[in-house]
Amino acid sequence: MLNTISTQSFQINNRLYAPKALPIVVICIDGSADEYLDITIAHDRMPNLKKMAQYGYKGMVRGALPSFTNVNNSSIVTGVSPAVHGISGNFFYDETKDEEVMMNSSDYLRTGTILAVAANAGRKVGVVTAKEKLRDILSYQLNGIAFSAEKAGLAKKETHGIDGVEELVGHPIPAIYSGEASLFVLRAGVALIENGLADFLYLSLTDYMQHTYAPETEESLAFYEAIDTELGKLVSLGAIVGATADHGMNAKIKADGSPHVLYLEDILEAQFGAGFRVICPITDPYVKHHGALGSYAVIHIEDKSQIEAAKSWLVLQPGITEVHDKEAAVRLLEQPADRTGDLVVLSARDVVVGRRPEYHDLSALDGSLRSHGGRYEEMVPMVISHPLNARYSIKASTDPRNFDIFDFTINGTC
Repeated sequence: MLNTISTQSFQINNRLYAPKALPIVVICIDGSADEYLDITIAHDRMPNLKKMAQYGYKGMVRGALPSFTNVNNSSIVTGVSPAVHGISGNFFYDETKDEEVMMNSSDYLRTGTILAVAANAGRKVGVVTAKEKLRDILSYQLNGIAFSAEKAGLAKKETHGIDGVEELVGHPIPAIYSGEASLFVLRAGVALIENGLADFLYLSLTDYMQHTYAPETEESLAFYEAIDTELGKLVSLGAIVGATADHGMNAKIKADGSPHVLYLEDILEAQFGAGFRVICPITDPYVKHHGALGSYAVIHIEDKSQIEAAKSWLVLQPGITEVHDKEAAVRLLEQPADRTGDLVVLSARDVVVGRRPEYHDLSALDGSLRSHGGRYEEMVPMVISHPLNARYSIKASTDPRNFDIFDFTINGTC
């Protein structure tokens, strides 16, 4: 069992956190649009989450844009928008180096994390993520435990704060393209608390199941039922549990079921000629999830005199819902100015935007195309296991963000 739990307050990014002497668990249920929870609850297969919603709190919150994994996980663990922490996607074009690069390194973070500061204040922090790509960002300056389900077998005490993960969890290391990858994360969180190894947890799941299955399918229902089992264990261990999502998920298909894709470089070149570089910030190593196709794209334009014409033309194209220049993207979409492009494009609920067909391997998908990135995946659920106090009940009625989850879980509960 846990030893004495620190109640020392800590501050980061202009927020003061005053934790109780109870385990704190924050979960990012990757890709979990609210309908996944509601439909599974309606089928009586999430009794623990239903109890959390009735006894504690369940509502909707606004995520960060683009509604992608790296962006929102970074916001959740820092408590601030991309404009502050600097992570603007999974992938971006570094104009100063003339390189297109993955944004998987903590080198790109421009602020510290709640996790690292909590550890410095005496909390025993454990970070478990399904995808290895997130571990470096989430463990930035952390004196604690941090490992991924994907690479759990490589965890060593000197580099990850722990070894023998598979034995601790009591389950085999899962395939990353599986629901088991997310369940391993939750089971690891339970084991860390049970064995007194952590009292302050961030558990980040993966969205393979949501990319692959609609909410009403049996595969999805069974997956969320299994999540619910682990939620019940965490609450029974005395933890205050807060859960949210990094983004939602929607089918991006035409009426015949085929992918609904606009290839922006092709259509821009056909209209204006060469000189357009389209960046899809959803791009990451996990091609079976989405084929690097999402509902948010960044455009770099060689001839700056064409920016306004391209913007005016793009906004009229079917399937495009928003086009912003850099100034507007910084102000309205909370983007870091040096890590976005000349234009930012968002697409409709059922549409994704890509580069050219040769950049996107749709043959790797497991099932039809389901993806995220735009406005239609921006609103996500937030569930807290304990009742909100008076101040945070009011705050929940304003414009809470998914990156307020640590604040609500630590400061907002009775």
